[in-house]
Amino acid sequence: MARMTAARAAVEILKREGVTDAFGVPGAAINPFYAALKASGGVDHTLARHVEGASHMAEGYTRTHPGNIGVCIGTSGPAGTDMITGLYSATGDSIPILCITGQAPTAVIHKEDFQAVDIASIAKPVTKMAVTVLEAAQVPGVFQQAFHLMRSGRPGPVLVDLPIDVQLTEIEFDPETYAPLPVYKPAATRPQIEKALALLNESERPLIVAGGGVITADAAELLVEFAELTGTPVVPTLMGWGVVPDDHELNAGMVGLQTSHRYGNATFLESDFVLGIGNRWANRHTGKLDVYTAGRKFVHVDIEPTQLGKIFAPDYGIASDAKAALELFVEVARELKAAGRLPDRSAWAASAQEKKATLQRRTHFDNIPIKPQRVYEEMNRAFGPETRYVSTIGLSQIAGAQMLHVFRPRHWINCGQAGPLGWTIPAALGVAKADPEASVVALSGDYDFQFMIEELAVGAQHKIPYVHVLVNNSYLGLIRQAQRAFDIDFQVKLEFENINSPELGVYGVDHVKVAEGLGCKAIRVTDPDDLGAAFERAKKLAAEHQVPVVVEAILERVTNISMSTTNDIGNVVEFEEIATEPGHAPTSIKTLKV
Repeated sequence: MARMTAARAAVEILKREGVTDAFGVPGAAINPFYAALKASGGVDHTLARHVEGASHMAEGYTRTHPGNIGVCIGTSGPAGTDMITGLYSATGDSIPILCITGQAPTAVIHKEDFQAVDIASIAKPVTKMAVTVLEAAQVPGVFQQAFHLMRSGRPGPVLVDLPIDVQLTEIEFDPETYAPLPVYKPAATRPQIEKALALLNESERPLIVAGGGVITADAAELLVEFAELTGTPVVPTLMGWGVVPDDHELNAGMVGLQTSHRYGNATFLESDFVLGIGNRWANRHTGKLDVYTAGRKFVHVDIEPTQLGKIFAPDYGIASDAKAALELFVEVARELKAAGRLPDRSAWAASAQEKKATLQRRTHFDNIPIKPQRVYEEMNRAFGPETRYVSTIGLSQIAGAQMLHVFRPRHWINCGQAGPLGWTIPAALGVAKADPEASVVALSGDYDFQFMIEELAVGAQHKIPYVHVLVNNSYLGLIRQAQRAFDIDFQVKLEFENINSPELGVYGVDHVKVAEGLGCKAIRVTDPDDLGAAFERAKKLAAEHQVPVVVEAILERVTNISMSTTNDIGNVVEFEEIATEPGHAPTSIKTLKV
C-alpha cells in the first residue's frame, strides 16, 4: 500500500474526480496542500488577488461546461470567511464548487490560535457539507463524499477544512484503486410523466417555464424537442436563459418584475397552464403569487423534493432530475403525436410571436451622454451567438437581460440568487479559464466593477483575455431607483471631481487608468456612434495581448430601467419611450410590427 501525506492523497483524489484547474491564494496553514499540488502536478492553479475572487472564479468555471467543478483554495481564518460569499452564491444557484481551507493544528483550534476560526460552523448554512477533518485517515473518505454530495440531487458547494497537522500526517492510500462514488439523481416515472402530459393536454394556452436545472442537467436539446413536439411556447428563467434560442419560434420571452420582456409577461398572463422544469419560482420571476398563479394550473418538476410546494403548491409535483424527466416527456409525447393525440397549439404559439413582434422596448438613442439602451443595441451587433455573457446584479444586468440576446445554454452566466457586487470580474476570469477559445463578454455597472477590480491583474498575469463592458453613470443606479419609493436620493452618488483626471468631470474614478495600472487594456467611449468600433477594437486587443480589455461607456447619470414598482408582473412600468417604429429597436429579435 502506498504511503503519502493526507494533503497528497487529497490532491490525487481531485485529479481522479476530474479536476484540472483550481483558483486560490496560499498561506501558512494551507502550504502543505500547495506543496502536494506542486509535487503531484496535473492541476493548473490560478493565483487570485482576493480569496473571495477565487471562489467566484470557481463559480464561473463550474457554470461554463457540464460536469465542471470549480475548486477554490485558501488558508485558515479570513480566507475561509472571505469565501463564504462565493459559497452562498453557489448554493443559491445550485452550483457545485469545492472550497478547501487550511486550519490551525488540531490541538489549538479552540485555543484562539492565530487565524483559527470554526469555519465549518460558519459555512454550514451555505453548503451541502462543511467539515473540519480531525483525523488524517478520514481525508480520502471526506473528499470522496464531497464530490458525491456536490454532484448528487440538487448540486451545491462543499467546504473541507484541513488542519495543518492533518495535512502533514502520512496515511495509507492507493490512488490507482480510487473510484468516485455513484451519483444519485431522482428520476421521474412514466406514470408521473403521463399524468403531467394529460394536464398539459387539457389546457388551451400552456407554457413551459425552463429553469437553470435544465441547463445543469445538460438537457436543453431535450427541452427544445419536447416543446416542438407539443407546440408549447417556452419561458426561460434568468438562470435558464439560453436553454431555447432567443430567435426560436417557441421562445416566448422572459417573465418577471425586472429581467423580463414586455411580450413575455403579456403571454404569461394569458396562459392557463404552466409546466415548470428545473426552476424554483424565484420571487423576482413570479412577483405577487396571487397574480402569478391566478387562473392557471401548475406542474412542477424539480430535482429537490423539498422544493416542490416551497413557494406555492403546484397542482402536481414530480421530484426528478430535469434530464431524466425530459427523456420521458419526449418519449411519451412522441407516442401521443404518432397517435394523433396532441392538440394543435399553432395559434397559441403564433400569438406569443405576435406579441414578440409588437411589444418591444426602444434601444436606439443618439443622446450624449450615452443612454444605456444604446450600449446593449451595439453589443447585439458586435458580439455573436457564440458569446458567453457574464453578469451579476444592478441596472446594468437588468437592462442587459431585457435587451441582449442569448442563443445557447451556458452563454448567459449570471449570479441569480445572491447577486453579490464584485462577482463579475472573477467569474468572467473563471469562465474564460474554463473555455479559453470562447468569446467572453462581461457586463458591469461601475460599482460592481470597483468591488473586486484588483482581480483584473489576475487576467493580466495569467493571460486570461476577455472583454468587459463597463457602463458608468457614477451612481448606485438600482438602489437609487429603489429609493424613489422613499422619496430619497441618499448615499448612492459616486460622483466626485478626480484631481488627476479633470476630463472626467464628476464621473470620479478613472477606470481606464486603473485598468491599465493593473496590466490590462481599456477604452473610454463618450459618443454612442463610437461604441461599435470600440467593441471591435477591444476584441482585437484581447486577442493580441491576451489580457482583459475594458470598454467603458460614459452614461447619462440617471436612467430608470423598466420594472414593476408594485411587485406585480402585470404592472411593469416603462419609464423610457417604448419602440413605436422599427428604427427604435434595430437589433430586436423580430422586426417591430406596427
